[in-house]
Amino acid sequence: MVVLNKIYTRTGDAGTTALGNGDRVAKHSARVEAYGTCDELNCFVGVARLQAKDETDAALSRIQNDLFDLGADLCRPDMEKDKDAEYPPLRMADAQVERLEAEIDLMNDQLEPLRSFILPGGAELAAHLHVCRTVARRAERLAVLCAEQEPLNPAAVKYLNRLSDWFFVAARMANNAGKDDVLWVPGANR
Repeated sequence: MVVLNKIYTRTGDAGTTALGNGDRVAKHSARVEAYGTCDELNCFVGVARLQAKDETDAALSRIQNDLFDLGADLCRPDMEKDKDAEYPPLRMADAQVERLEAEIDLMNDQLEPLRSFILPGGAELAAHLHVCRTVARRAERLAVLCAEQEPLNPAAVKYLNRLSDWFFVAARMANNAGKDDVLWVPGANR
């Protein structure tokens, strides 16, 4: 269990932060940017949950928990040392990716195929889910950048990739199973 007795530590005042293994890095490092963006995404998911009901709310709750798992994974480098650690770090698992895929498939089976790109919007929940989708894509790009610089759990990147797809399909479901999607009309305002 995590215990936070003191919120400020002053250790980051010079522009560095501690990773999960204790190493200090610049607050703008790719790793910190990636897990920081996952934290930002988690906040947007919390806002989306204000509009969600029933199974969508339950799914978003699971995603919020996964995003904390993901942050724990991303803040801990040295994957090659995992097996020797006294307390092995929490890592994303393929089962979490597979759960997202199953949920996407269930939702997608209820939707008509898209015949146009859609604009972010429609119902309030759909608009919030589209914001989540774009922040998830940014987190994925940052995780990929980090993975180009140092070892990263491949399941973490897969999870972010599927998560943005999940938000897209969930946004369509929030738009009356896609019936209220706002379609893009190419060149409409020329």
